[in-house]
Amino acid sequence: MFITLTAQSQCYSLQLSNNYPQFHLPNKPQFQKIKFSKKWRCSTSSKQPQQQQNQPKKGEESSTSEKRVDPVGFLTRLGITHKAFSQFLRERHKAYKNRKDEIFQRFMNLKELASGYELLGMHRHPQHRVDFMEWAPGARYCALVGDFNNWSPIENAAREGHLGHDDYGYWFVILDDKLRDGEEADDLYFQQYNYVDDYDKGDTVSIDEAFQRANDEYWEPGEDRYLNNRYEVASKLYEQIFGPNGPQTLEELEELPDAETRYKAYREQHKDKPPEFFRYDVIDSGKEYDIYNVVDDPISREKFRNKKPPLAYWFETRKGRKAWMKKYSPCIPHGSKYRVYFNTPDGALERVPAWATYVLPDVEGDQPCAVHWEPPPESAHKWRNKQPTVPKSFRIYECHVGISGLEPMITSFNDFTEKTLPFIKQLGYNAVQLFGVIEHKDYFTAGYRVTNMYAVSSRYGTPEDFKRLIDEAHGLGLLVFLDIVHSYAAADEMVGLSHFDGTNDCYFHTGKRGQHKYWGTRMFKYGDVDVLQYLLSNLNWWVEEYQIDGFQFHSLSSMIYTHNGFASFTGELGEYCNQYVDRDALMYLIMANDILHVLHPNIITIAEDATYYPGLCEPTSQGGLGFDYYVNLSASEMWLDFLENVPDDKWSMSKIVTTLMGSKLHADKMLLYAENHNQSISGGKSFAEILFGNIEEQSLESTDLFLRGTSLHKLIRLITFTIGGRAYLNFMGNEFGHPKRVEFPMASNDFSMESANRRWDLLPEQGIHCDLFAFDQDMMKMDQRERVLSRGLPNVHHVNDDSMIVLNTDEKKYGGRDIVNREQYLQRSIRKRIDGLQDCLQVPLPSRTAQVYKLSRILRT
Repeated sequence: MFITLTAQSQCYSLQLSNNYPQFHLPNKPQFQKIKFSKKWRCSTSSKQPQQQQNQPKKGEESSTSEKRVDPVGFLTRLGITHKAFSQFLRERHKAYKNRKDEIFQRFMNLKELASGYELLGMHRHPQHRVDFMEWAPGARYCALVGDFNNWSPIENAAREGHLGHDDYGYWFVILDDKLRDGEEADDLYFQQYNYVDDYDKGDTVSIDEAFQRANDEYWEPGEDRYLNNRYEVASKLYEQIFGPNGPQTLEELEELPDAETRYKAYREQHKDKPPEFFRYDVIDSGKEYDIYNVVDDPISREKFRNKKPPLAYWFETRKGRKAWMKKYSPCIPHGSKYRVYFNTPDGALERVPAWATYVLPDVEGDQPCAVHWEPPPESAHKWRNKQPTVPKSFRIYECHVGISGLEPMITSFNDFTEKTLPFIKQLGYNAVQLFGVIEHKDYFTAGYRVTNMYAVSSRYGTPEDFKRLIDEAHGLGLLVFLDIVHSYAAADEMVGLSHFDGTNDCYFHTGKRGQHKYWGTRMFKYGDVDVLQYLLSNLNWWVEEYQIDGFQFHSLSSMIYTHNGFASFTGELGEYCNQYVDRDALMYLIMANDILHVLHPNIITIAEDATYYPGLCEPTSQGGLGFDYYVNLSASEMWLDFLENVPDDKWSMSKIVTTLMGSKLHADKMLLYAENHNQSISGGKSFAEILFGNIEEQSLESTDLFLRGTSLHKLIRLITFTIGGRAYLNFMGNEFGHPKRVEFPMASNDFSMESANRRWDLLPEQGIHCDLFAFDQDMMKMDQRERVLSRGLPNVHHVNDDSMIVLNTDEKKYGGRDIVNREQYLQRSIRKRIDGLQDCLQVPLPSRTAQVYKLSRILRT
């Protein structure tokens, strides 16, 4: 398959070969400098690396070599020699091992580290109570205040002797359910309840009955004898050794014979017993062992090993939800507002809990607060659809839920589920990427100043609404990715994490290192184990609780460098290992990818890094960071520069190809887009606004302006879609040329919602928007049929095979002039040697158009 395109006065032909290009390092001495990517350079010696020459053939790799960790493996594979960067990778690997040793002193494994949400925060306990745990090492006193206790700071406090405060700064608060009037407390203080099911056996089976059944069914005859009388064995042994009237004091105790003598006397006494009687005797063979060699009965041993603990009988005593509601009233009802109260050296303060799963950040006339989310079973969402199979390539539709509606108002999760998701499926995309859904206080920040990492934004709906959105997307075959912001956090104190426990170094660095250089946000302390638990558990939380299929890690350059990425990069590797690089942040990213891919093998992780840090998508075992894809941010910058500053007949084809293809070594790891939300939201203009101007004030007739605009709009997207890697992204509404930029309500526009929406009403009308929509839809269908993205990066040259047109941007249904009729699509190759190849194809190609061809048949002569 290949595409052909033209500018105003120049004709270019790009062949997209089906074969993935093999990239080989030159072995000639004159090629001493090779640029492997746009952003970093490397040098190579005149000989191939010894490791590369001796690599085993495909299929011969051993499992040992696959698991081998080489801190500079990807540098060796690519033939890159840079002493300082190699040394940096080795030191980072050593520090990573030390960091894991530090973690394993407190946690059993990395899974436990990434499962902190199972203990921290608010959790219903089976024993008619609620447990709350929070990390605040700088606090002196901790309590929960809320409408459930009239905001009293003394009623529900962490109590000494009840795990109130440990050495690591974790506070533990127990909220006991209240016994209803006329009801008596349970006979057993550890009586458990099932808070989901209305009926359990414990409602009708008493504890005495369950224990009696355990004695009758679980224990074999006589097996529970010593449980009933634990002193029987000791007393009988004493009587066997000393007789019925044995000594009672040490003075009366005579010298005991040695063990061998006593054993022989014992065997002589029981010589008439069968051999099975002595099967548990300990035999001393004269050798010294660390443990005794016990001679036992194989049948008894196997029966003992197969016996499971009698927990099933205990679970029968667990009562159901109705029994619990009848006897107790919840200590903190569903929907209750609450905060955590701390007493600190600087005085008392209240905070929204860091692990809260539902938060009201901006309550009118009141302070922010968390909401206890424990819906009854009939209201809780029940998952219906399985997660779709991960495709070989991604067509990602980037969305912001709040601005996804037609009306100038904040759109809800439910409206997005009912209206936008079917539309995305109709367009032909196979993944949805959401940004701005994690709780943030200021709506105008588009969700990038996150205040509560574990909560979905309450302005769009409830956690159950968000689960329904994801469930419906999975039912449509759409994967759901989340734009995660772990590179910084909001500086808010009441609702955020800043000065959470009254100190300045709880979650974040102190001083200038703890402040983003330009954005006013806080920077995480990635070297702290408790901060790692918070962030890593957050990633695992979204997958386990909401079945998220992948993450795009936002703005990695903000966290990797102490200058937050605001520095000039020349492309030398030394800039990626100097004093401005945060090694702790890199180790966090490595650990995040390791944990996510082990716990969830089908997870997708995408790196957004403007500096293209070396090894972004290399395996962590080979010195990389372990991401599945990286975002090519240069493509949209190039297109924007061309549209604003360069006439379209002067566009550089070599620059287009070089920028869009990125690094050939990582072509299958590249995510490419012509424009995402940044062009529309960050104060700039979308491509449609640049090409068409204020379209509502102009005539929609087929003028030169609209012909040029629609042609370039389609051409840019087609080139970007077909020439890039295995993943393509488009921001919601850009596919049909949304006429306006996005403006969130803020002081500069008098908090107007007029431009915080999407003009879906333009699609049913015949015109420019409908034509652009049809073209984007057919472009997605072309990938479904021809697997354009999944074939990887194409070869680009000037010779084409016998083919037929698959897609033509100049067709009338796409808003073109239809100069080339469909009857003229069929073309035949001619014998004409061009660019060293024997055959070529001549096609009619109007200016500012692109055509995609497919081989129809090969004529044998």
